[in-house]
Amino acid sequence: MLRSSTSPTLVSAGLPHEDRVHLRGSLPCGQLGVPLRGTRGPLVRTGFVSVVGRPNVGKSTLVNALVGEKVAITSPRPQTTRNAIRGILNQSDTQIVFVDTPGLHRPRTALGNRLNRLVYGSLEETDGVLFVLDATQKIGPGDRLIAERLLAAKATTIVVVNKTDLARKDQILEQLREAGEWEFAAYVPVSAAEGDGVELILDEITPLLDEGPQFFPTDIHMDQPERLYAAELIREKYLHRLREELPHSLAVVVDEIETRDSGTIYVAATAYVERKSQKGIVIGKGGSLLREVGAEARKDLERFFGGSVYLDIRVKIEEDWQRRDQTLDRLGF
Repeated sequence: MLRSSTSPTLVSAGLPHEDRVHLRGSLPCGQLGVPLRGTRGPLVRTGFVSVVGRPNVGKSTLVNALVGEKVAITSPRPQTTRNAIRGILNQSDTQIVFVDTPGLHRPRTALGNRLNRLVYGSLEETDGVLFVLDATQKIGPGDRLIAERLLAAKATTIVVVNKTDLARKDQILEQLREAGEWEFAAYVPVSAAEGDGVELILDEITPLLDEGPQFFPTDIHMDQPERLYAAELIREKYLHRLREELPHSLAVVVDEIETRDSGTIYVAATAYVERKSQKGIVIGKGGSLLREVGAEARKDLERFFGGSVYLDIRVKIEEDWQRRDQTLDRLGF
């Protein structure tokens, strides 16, 4: 459990500077994790830390930077994250499970309602919180609403002012000044994309953790099911190529993963859209976009599985799937 800090601290070394910390680019390979609650072993500082904030503030990029592996997909599109993604940082005397959550927003669909409930549910099960703000944008009503929920929950919270590489120094200082009125445990300016300030977050979290047994084996970096992770990798490639409302109307489900006699891993996936016109866009002229997405996703899947992958993507129409609870259940939300 994270212990409360008696007074907030400001960690200022995360302001922009020239010495960049470059993150590893490898994807995790091998077996996905299952919690080892109660397993005997050496005691380490350990806990679950939820990462929350409005959409598109860089939560997933931050989790990847903290873990040192790509455990969550990223894109410039809001609402990229649709599940609670758990990334695991293993160090000699520490195991921290970071829970990447969807961006809290004003929901307009049944899917939006479910995503918000997922975030609030994660706060009830976490030992502490990283509350992420965007240094390039002023603190708004959405940020204040999240802060109120965290204060009401009495959650031990570290405020992370992200995207310092894109913001002016006066913008960063104004964010820190205004957010400081909430009197959370600590305030850390970072650039998750560049890796600047990430270690400072760990410096703030680690002393607050209690000792206990490890939750996961030390060679595990995430605990997502293989099918979910594979589906997210495919969706990520589309998010970087689609515009307007189409990214929100796209869902990807992996229907089958099978190792063939040849050793090739066969992955069958379905991309769902809500309109007939969207299906043509997702496929592309003469199947061009489908081939492009498939080729890029296959590279990531081969790094993940550590072998040759045959990726088969089909595109289907599921009208208004974001607004239909039965369909959301079937698609795994």
